Amino acid sequence: MPLIPEEPQIHESAQGPRVTPATGRTAPTPRPVPGPRSAAAPRPGSPGPVAARPAPPAQRTNLSAGQPSAAPEKNRSQPQIQVIPAPAGGALDAADEAVDLLLDTGRAPGDVLVLTIGEQHPWAAHELSFGEAAYWALHDAGDDVFYADAAAADRASSRPVVVVALDGGTDDDAARALPLARAKAAALLIVCGDPKRINTALGVSV
Repeated sequence: MPLIPEEPQIHESAQGPRVTPATGRTAPTPRPVPGPRSAAAPRPGSPGPVAARPAPPAQRTNLSAGQPSAAPEKNRSQPQIQVIPAPAGGALDAADEAVDLLLDTGRAPGDVLVLTIGEQHPWAAHELSFGEAAYWALHDAGDDVFYADAAAADRASSRPVVVVALDGGTDDDAARALPLARAKAAALLIVCGDPKRINTALGVSV
């Protein structure tokens, strides 16, 4: 009878097949597990703790704040007063001589205003013949000596020097005109006429 070869039997192991590592290969080293990170340790690549900014310097107190500033002067300085005695009817001539002396000593013509009480100055009478508009335009130009009646002195502007010819008029006219002339004079007031009338009108002894 022919022989039937027996099939080899495979015995299973309860533990499964045993695997033998290949020769020459090294088993990988297990990677260590990092522990918990300390709260104080900074993160890699991040800056360390930021230093506290210095406090800003204390604000300086302005000592002048709250202090009242110097008040401006309410009254400007009074002009110097000069009296030139002149007889009745001679105040206009005395005023003209005073103007000539001022110009000869370097005073600019536009610095001088001449006011008359009583008789009007011939220059003013001549210029008024061309009309008041042309007359006051000469005043506004301010480049020459200007002559006006004291009754119109409030319309004239202030000038460094005012010359007054007190030649006639009443005492009331002088009492009204001379204080106004003094207010128009920035530096010097020259009054030609009777010294007694002048002192009475100005209320001072000059």
